[in-house]
Formats: sequence, structure tokens, C-alpha cells
Amino acid sequence: MIRQTKDGGTDIFETEIDGETIQWDNGLTYARHIQTQQLLSAQVPVSDKPDEMLFIIMHQTMELWIKLVLHEARLVVGAIRADRLDLAGKGLDRIATIQRHMIHSWEVLATLTPHDFLTFRGFLRRASGFQSQQYRELEYLLGNKRGDMMVVHKEDAAAMARLRAAFESPSLYDELLQLLARRGFDIPADHLSRDWTQPYEPSEAVEKAWLAVYTDVERHWDLYTLAEKVTALEYYFQEWRFKHMKTVARVIGHKPGTGGSSGVNYLVKALNLSFFPELWSMRTEMVAPREGGDYAQGAGA
Repeated sequence: MIRQTKDGGTDIFETEIDGETIQWDNGLTYARHIQTQQLLSAQVPVSDKPDEMLFIIMHQTMELWIKLVLHEARLVVGAIRADRLDLAGKGLDRIATIQRHMIHSWEVLATLTPHDFLTFRGFLRRASGFQSQQYRELEYLLGNKRGDMMVVHKEDAAAMARLRAAFESPSLYDELLQLLARRGFDIPADHLSRDWTQPYEPSEAVEKAWLAVYTDVERHWDLYTLAEKVTALEYYFQEWRFKHMKTVARVIGHKPGTGGSSGVNYLVKALNLSFFPELWSMRTEMVAPREGGDYAQGAGA
């Protein structure tokens, strides 16, 4: 039996199901909030082949996760600017959890056999993941500043505006160096004020600054833990790239990509890219602590 009451101008409905009181109203519903009608109508195959649905949903969900990573990463940047490293760390932890999920999700696409994919691949024409605006925006935010990558979006004014904004803004790593400078570390002036559209150039002074943080972790605990979370971001990003490459190799071998790239070979080249170079190179320079906790001479200031 359904009972009906009112709360102001809103109709409230109530019933009992398995001993539980279930309520709903004529205002905000689950479907309206989540936009399920729009979401579930967004899968529009271009062929009649049954395996295309997997391909579409896999890439749509990946775009949704990237959207959330972008959202969280912008919050992380804002927290770093405000010297709220606790909030920045929380955001980076969430991003890492999302990334791990994204890595495992490639296993779903890997169930698409070469035969399955070839039944509809020709219908995709030149549509390609290279054209993902969000992926490019994320790379710009993380520091891979390649302006020529925007060319495929030149007919989309809104996409170009978003990409241009990310391209011309400091990256997450640039914000970290600003943070180190505020904490008194000797960061070169040309790394604190520069043309943000240009690729980042590694610096020995920046490496020494990170080495100092990792040498005295108790003194710089908040910077140290933040740096490890940032390192994890790149670690998982590269793992995601590797899983992407292996999935593509499993499905199409070394065929060219639908967008004209060399396919697997192009994805392999991306594995050599690094967003936070000194956070990695510094590790080679670290030395073991002496008994009692002190580090050997030369480990940093």
C-alpha cells in the first residue's frame, strides 16, 4: 500500500517493502540526479556488430574516470597553492584509487578478441583515442606540454578553449616547485617564472631540493609524503599506459591505429615520458642512513 503526504509543495510517497520503509517524492529522483536516461541513451553503435557495445561503454567509462581525475587534480592544485597539503594529499589518494581502477578496467576490453574487433573496426573510420580532449587536458595539467597535439580539436571551439587554458597554465609540478620555494628551498628563478607552454627542463638544483626533503623526512614530513603521493600518480599513470599498450597489442597486434598513428609503437614511445623528472632522478642519488638515523655526507642539505 502506498501512502501519500505533502512536505510543503512536494508530494511524499511511502510504502513498506520487506519490512523496510521506502520513501520517494516528485522532486529530485535518482534518475534525475544521475541523469540515467541521458547516460544510457549515449551508447550509439555505428555498426550492427554485438561487440561494439563493449568498445563504446569501455571508452565512455574511461572518459568519466578521467573527468573525475581532472576534477580532483584541479582541487589538488588549489590546495597546494593554499598550502593545504593535507587536502592535497587526500585528493592524490583518491586519484590513485581511481587510477588503479582504470588500470584494471583494461582487462574488460582485453576480452575483445582480434576477430571480435575486426567485425566493426572498419566502421570506426578515423575515430581514435588520440582525439580524447580530456586525456590531452590531463597531460597538459600534469606537464606534457605539446601544443601540436591540439590540432585535431581545431574545429571544436569549446574544446580548444579548455585545452588552451590548461596548456598556458602552470602544471601540477610547477605548483610543487612554487611550494618548495615558499618553504625556503633554492629553486631557480627561471623555474618559478617561465613560459608555461614550454616543456619542463630538469634542473640539478631542483633535484637537490627534493633530495634534501627525502634526506630529512621527519623535518619535511608533509613535503615528503606529498612527493610520494605525486610520484604514485605518475607510477599509476605509466602503468595505465602500459596496460593500454598491451591491450591494444593483444587486440590488433602491430596494425596502425584508426587515427593513423603507428598503434602499439606510438603507445610504447609514450612510456618514456616523465612528468616529475627530479622526483625520479633524485632516488639514484640517495644514500643509506648511518646508524642512529643520520645520512652519509653528500645526501643533501
